[in-house]
Amino acid sequence: MLDRPIMTAPRLDSAEAPAPRHGPPKPAMLTLEQAKAMDVATMADLFKEHINPGQFHFMKLLGFHKVKVERAEGMFYIDQNGRKILDFFGGFGSLAFGHNHPRILNARKQFQDEKRHEIAIAFLSQYAAALAKNVAACSPGDLDMVFLGSSGSEAMEAAIKVAERASGRKNCKIVHAENSFHGKTKGVLSITDSPLYKGEFKLVENTYRVPFGDLKALTAVVRSDPDVGVVVLETVQGGGGIIEAPTDYWQGVRALCDQHKVIWVADEVQCGYGRTGRFYAFEHHGVIPDVTALAKSFGGGKAAMAAMVARRDVYMKAYGTPKTAMIHAHATFGGIGEGCATSIEALNTLYDEDLIGNAAAVGTYLKDRLTAIQAKYPSIVKDVRGRGLMIGLEFHDFSQTLPFALRPMVALLDDKLKGSLSGFVGALLLKDYDCLVAFTEYNRNVIRLEPPLICTHENVDQFCDALDALLGRGIVSIVKDFVKTQIG
Repeated sequence: MLDRPIMTAPRLDSAEAPAPRHGPPKPAMLTLEQAKAMDVATMADLFKEHINPGQFHFMKLLGFHKVKVERAEGMFYIDQNGRKILDFFGGFGSLAFGHNHPRILNARKQFQDEKRHEIAIAFLSQYAAALAKNVAACSPGDLDMVFLGSSGSEAMEAAIKVAERASGRKNCKIVHAENSFHGKTKGVLSITDSPLYKGEFKLVENTYRVPFGDLKALTAVVRSDPDVGVVVLETVQGGGGIIEAPTDYWQGVRALCDQHKVIWVADEVQCGYGRTGRFYAFEHHGVIPDVTALAKSFGGGKAAMAAMVARRDVYMKAYGTPKTAMIHAHATFGGIGEGCATSIEALNTLYDEDLIGNAAAVGTYLKDRLTAIQAKYPSIVKDVRGRGLMIGLEFHDFSQTLPFALRPMVALLDDKLKGSLSGFVGALLLKDYDCLVAFTEYNRNVIRLEPPLICTHENVDQFCDALDALLGRGIVSIVKDFVKTQIG
């Protein structure tokens, strides 16, 4: 019995009474509505304070820090001022369907409304099973075993692991290419050819590096070391500046790997999923790798989804027994329900709307228009390359764009100035023409164009007319106009 009297004051309704708290007090956090209403200055401050102050420096140089995207639809971002920004960046190839494709939105809403299950670890998932079947149906030959993940790095980690185990080498060596990019997690970072990204991390050392597209060099390495068990190559080097290799190279890679029982992994994270006008870029060359990887647009632009796809015999050599089956099974979010439902709808939409065919046709038109611009400004534009809606626009070194008398002096600074012109052009395309473009990791003189696969001829005209008008100002005016953006 309590000694104090029983309280007779009226009790609060349960809706009014605070629930007893057993845990720590709630920290000072922003709500979703506060995040939505946040102004650009606050966004900038929080980015610098909590995310990446060094990256903000580059965003500020390009003028990207002034944009608050309020919504996005189709080919366009819409900013805080109602300005429509034409997206020729495409999230490095992540937006095949454009922004907020209605079919994909509807599929996700239906999944949520029906309260379907997400985490399928203890039980089988009908969504993961259906998606794996669909991926196999889209893949040539016997590429039919699928590992589902959340990112390109995760898919490529799975790819090199299955390949290494299937190679049968106890001391397996992996060959990769110069200017390669396969991801930033430590396994695939070991075969990513970037001193910047590698930093001073302790990485896997069982690798060889060869020039991309050089079959003679690749052959020499494979033949010189019987421990070479895996060759990993991007079919189109995105970060390298949109670099392709000819068909005879890829056919030679296939023959070499067959001859020496080496597993060939084709990284299609960026160039796959219809971007080049075929579902996989390697299909242009009449070859099939042993293992490949997809990501980027695989989640329909609304879900973080990726897939490793392997030949059945390769997969079974690596994980084909009960004893080995769990060595590299799906992670917690691998095959998550709504992500798989999104990817199922996205793959069906890709074919129902003939977006692969559109990428080929509109990509040809884009390349033709850019080639005409190159011919008009040969002292500025060095090269136009790529296929489908994966195009690289390379500018000359800065000295080569100047009057002849100034070139020798400025040429001494070309290495330090690399990327300046592409940066100036990218910044002014956004500021003055409402067009967004991307850049590349290794060749900083290249602008990377990867618009959504829904891109139309009219979208191409808008972009190319803007580029033509900007280059028509001349180098001196472009530099002056860019400097004004920094002063202003």
